[in-house]
Amino acid sequence: MVGIVGYGAYIPKYRIKTSSIAEQWGNDATTIEQGLMLKEKSVPNIDEDTITISVQAAKYALKRSGIDPQKIGAVYIGSESHPYAVKPSGTVLIDALGIGPDVHVADFEFACKAGTEAMFVAYSHVKSGNMDYALGIGADTSQGAPSDALEYSASAGGAAFIFGKENVLANVLFTHSYTTDTADFWRREYMHYPRHGGRFTGEPAYFKHILGCGKALLEKSGLKPSDFAYAVFHMPNGKFPLKAGTTLGFTKNQIQAGLVVTAMGNTYSGSSPTGLTAILDIIKPGEKVFMVSFGSGAGSDGFIFEATEKISEVQDLAPKTWDQLNGKRFYLDYGKYLAYRGKILFNDIV
Repeated sequence: MVGIVGYGAYIPKYRIKTSSIAEQWGNDATTIEQGLMLKEKSVPNIDEDTITISVQAAKYALKRSGIDPQKIGAVYIGSESHPYAVKPSGTVLIDALGIGPDVHVADFEFACKAGTEAMFVAYSHVKSGNMDYALGIGADTSQGAPSDALEYSASAGGAAFIFGKENVLANVLFTHSYTTDTADFWRREYMHYPRHGGRFTGEPAYFKHILGCGKALLEKSGLKPSDFAYAVFHMPNGKFPLKAGTTLGFTKNQIQAGLVVTAMGNTYSGSSPTGLTAILDIIKPGEKVFMVSFGSGAGSDGFIFEATEKISEVQDLAPKTWDQLNGKRFYLDYGKYLAYRGKILFNDIV
């Protein structure tokens, strides 16, 4: 079996409360919080970006895996906020972590599912026997224009997964992907912020793909929702994954452990992968996880994992996801938030 041999997540300590954003734009904070099921979001520090977040998450994954970084044959970073338009993020990461230079590196993009795209290709390389280990990462410092609905949830964070065949923590039992051309969310060249189709992003986009992939994955595996201890879905807000999961037959209790959006906001490419790390932190041997991502444009990747006896040996070897969410935090007012995110530019003023 091929599966996850190391995992890790990183979430910045800086935050802004939903109420601070709502107050700035004259919106009712309570309505926003209840509608999104979100009270605050993570904000990258002025020296943090997709690369630094990926490096830290991958450090934790390496620590849990116990493998020599030189044994990793491929590194893929999925993001929609790579710091460079041309220079790859992955080359910086491999030098920072002592991987390579005999390694295949690529940056992936597929809106919010770029992270699971990276995971799927990393897993496939190991499954094919092309290499012993491969690293897939989903990380973002997500963009949301001032006063746009995305500003309340577009946050920062990432998750990293090393796939291999030895000392596996969670086996990959089944996978499935579901893709169509659905223009619900996009950002053209030179645009600083993405645009979205409002409510159109829900029914014909998010739910069509999550449910389409989820139903196919259940049918392919022959498993029922009751066979799983946990389920995790892409989290643009708190309500969408709950609705999608319960529509597929999962209970709120199965979904809640991985619903990190309720505390952090949506990290886009790292959304469902970050939720998966929160589940791996507490899962018990023999328990199964159902996971479906979503990326605008549009598509979903589905995975079914089953934890092994090895998982309980590594859960405490690196910072846990919920501990990072609920640990020491530094809150920014809206003005400092704009400065940290680079939303106030000289050209905008003059």
